[in-house]
Amino acid sequence: MATPIALAAMGGAFSERSGIINIGLEGMILIGAFAGVLGSFYTGSPWFGVFLAMVAGGLLGAIFALFTIKFKADHVVAGVGLNILTLGFTTWLMQILWGSRGTSPNVNGLKEISIPVLKDIPVIGKLLGTQSPLVYLMFILVFSGWVLLFKTPLGLRIRITGEHPEAADTLGINIKGIQYFSVILSGILSGLGGVYLSLGHLNWFSMNMSAGRGYMALAANIFGQWNPLGGLAASFLFSFTDAIQMRLQSLNIGIASELIQMLPYLLTIVVLAGAVVRSRPPEALGKHYETGK
Repeated sequence: MATPIALAAMGGAFSERSGIINIGLEGMILIGAFAGVLGSFYTGSPWFGVFLAMVAGGLLGAIFALFTIKFKADHVVAGVGLNILTLGFTTWLMQILWGSRGTSPNVNGLKEISIPVLKDIPVIGKLLGTQSPLVYLMFILVFSGWVLLFKTPLGLRIRITGEHPEAADTLGINIKGIQYFSVILSGILSGLGGVYLSLGHLNWFSMNMSAGRGYMALAANIFGQWNPLGGLAASFLFSFTDAIQMRLQSLNIGIASELIQMLPYLLTIVVLAGAVVRSRPPEALGKHYETGK
């Protein structure tokens, strides 16, 4: 359950480390979930669906980058608009392609795989021994993203762009190029998180399938201090709360299901409010910088 949140949170870390606030993570997850089912529906290959989801997420990231970097739109307004557009666009396409505004037809999803030695270890084997391949890929990507962001020259360029673009410009760093790269990468990772929902966890797409996970990813990114590993840890917290509300609903304890379903979102609000107070975001986050000044 942490997989889509962790991938989108890492995407948010790259985007915001470069200075671009990415509220559009929700829409990028949603378009990834839809594109994955679309690809699997027409080709029968879930892996083509995964590829198409990454392309769709990257394309949406490029559109968001165009508005925020080239046209200097307000980052928050552009992100919210992108989320609304994606929700309407995917619902409309479902109606056109499948004649339904609720769910798509069942498609071929990704089969779970087992790690031979890992699956035999007590407790750990039950948790991680047999999972969707995207779960294992998520762990690899999060660690690789941390290495890229904090241990490579490119990562240093991304971080200095978000902290002090004037200094980066003086050093000859291509500010806009770094920001375009970071936001598009953010879209690709979020699209990959979205396709896990539709092809890794289920075998279909439903309207508004992201269900607020993009906003949870935004909170996880802030709570994790704009660090992929911190975002992964925070995503475990949110997914744990989501798992609790599912278990509570199945126990029929006499509390209205709507109240129980609020738990993950209440935690998101509380964590985000507390994290914003204590966290120090990148200095130039949300600010437009004109190169050559």
